[in-house]
Amino acid sequence: MDRIVFFSFLSIFSFLVTFSDVMIPQKHVTALPLSTNSRWIVDENGQRVKLACVNWVSHLEVMVAEGLSEQPMDAIAKRIVSMGFNCVRLTWPVFLVTNDTLGSLTVRQSLRSLGLLESISGIQANNPSIIDLPLLNVYQAVVSSLGDNNVMVILDNHISKPGWCCSNSDGNGFFGDQYFDPDLWITGLTRMASMFNGVPNVVGMSLRNELRGPKQNVNDWYRYMQKGAEAVHSANPDVIVILSGLNYDKDLSFLRNRPVNLTFSRKIVFEVHWYGFTDGQAWKNGNPNQVCGRVVDNMMRISGFLLDQGWPLFMSEFGVDQRGTNVNDNRYLGCFLGVAAELDFDWALWTLVGSYYFRQGVIGMNEYYGVLNSNWRETRNSTFLQQISALQSPFRGPGVSEVHLHKVIFHPSTGLCVLRKSMFEPLRLGPCTQSEAWNYTPQKILSVKGTYFCLQTDELAKPAKLGIICTDSNSKWEAISDSKMHLSSKAPNGTAVCLDIGYNNTIVTSTCKCLSKDNTCDPESQWFKLVNSTRRSSTMTKPSSLISSILNFPAKDFLWKFLGSV
Repeated sequence: MDRIVFFSFLSIFSFLVTFSDVMIPQKHVTALPLSTNSRWIVDENGQRVKLACVNWVSHLEVMVAEGLSEQPMDAIAKRIVSMGFNCVRLTWPVFLVTNDTLGSLTVRQSLRSLGLLESISGIQANNPSIIDLPLLNVYQAVVSSLGDNNVMVILDNHISKPGWCCSNSDGNGFFGDQYFDPDLWITGLTRMASMFNGVPNVVGMSLRNELRGPKQNVNDWYRYMQKGAEAVHSANPDVIVILSGLNYDKDLSFLRNRPVNLTFSRKIVFEVHWYGFTDGQAWKNGNPNQVCGRVVDNMMRISGFLLDQGWPLFMSEFGVDQRGTNVNDNRYLGCFLGVAAELDFDWALWTLVGSYYFRQGVIGMNEYYGVLNSNWRETRNSTFLQQISALQSPFRGPGVSEVHLHKVIFHPSTGLCVLRKSMFEPLRLGPCTQSEAWNYTPQKILSVKGTYFCLQTDELAKPAKLGIICTDSNSKWEAISDSKMHLSSKAPNGTAVCLDIGYNNTIVTSTCKCLSKDNTCDPESQWFKLVNSTRRSSTMTKPSSLISSILNFPAKDFLWKFLGSV
């Protein structure tokens, strides 16, 4: 017993010593332009830059960035920043820059041609300086406003003929379709790249959104996508060039054995899309663990493998019904966020848009996937913003020493991580910026880095605890189920248990649930993901408060007597 207490005491001070190595993060100013370093996007100084973007739609019939009838342009840009995004994927149609008649229309003329008189009044009230500007100038003004607010921009060629995207028969799907002339497309890319050459916050260009339809084939993909990439790079060598895949941007499998052949390097990124509806109603109709495992395996097979090959992967569209009532979307989201944390890829949420001027024949259509409400003032779902907040900063990448590599225990359904408020309080969920740094050993022991403490089970439905005897079965944790997100151990009585969330976000152990078969069960409270990280906490408990905790620990008198006798 004396030896245990003594080593426990030493481990506490061992923990304190690690604080001398804690790095207080400083606000990183991105040195543009961007390039790539293996699977990472980096700035001019070689520091990782994680694209945490939101899609802002500007490719529909009006050809004006949505929402400018509801809020001033600068207010929208500031709202983007306040929600934690550092980047906008700003969509545009080819005809905007290749059809002089369309491109020279003023905002007023474009809106009036569609009978959108209320939107004219709204823009006159909120953005009067643009109402009589040509559409192309307004697009530039939006980019400029984002730049004034330090928001990076990716110019996304979403479609050729302005309108809602996408279907197999809309004439915009693949090279040679009715509205998708490859030469005109190259002209559009070249003009857009040239127009924004020297605009520092334009950091990338996405060549084409969601290639699709009966004409799609691999040989034409290589022929034209490589030609488009060369055209963009020639016109604007500063931007990263983003290439999409086939089958609505789900399939990049053809790249596994046949890489792109380009004259330039360190500027290529690949993009992919992943929604709940990508797999129909599988999430609603199947067991979430089994669906998650199957869908993730497929995603890694047809696109995610590029990360292992040393290419950056940009999840340029993902999203959910922000009302929280779509079971299919809700189950997908927990799985997606776990994978997004684990792989730490760049991403763009669909969408910023709260409502549209005119979409598919409907005036003022509400966008339930929009992060903003229909009035463009409030967020539609603040809980969702918390879920993604931990993913808006990089977990790892160039520019941070691998000496600090550790694990964090991420809980996707809340967007929080496992942490301690103090040495002697229960583990609970909290901001990932305050997360413990964990080691995960080959023996499946989860220990707090720099200490002797390891995570242990107690009795069923009791809080998980930290202990210093880490050889028993209740100290071994294994990721089980097809989702690999149930962290399971053995209680002292031999019962299999899983980490779970208890009252007030405390970490408890419960009977493992929803592992297979049952499609009515929700496992997400028990979904945790072990994520590699080199982040250092800026708000962990200070050494002085830890020492105070020790001095007030009930066993202090015993400890002083014991140490005095040594």
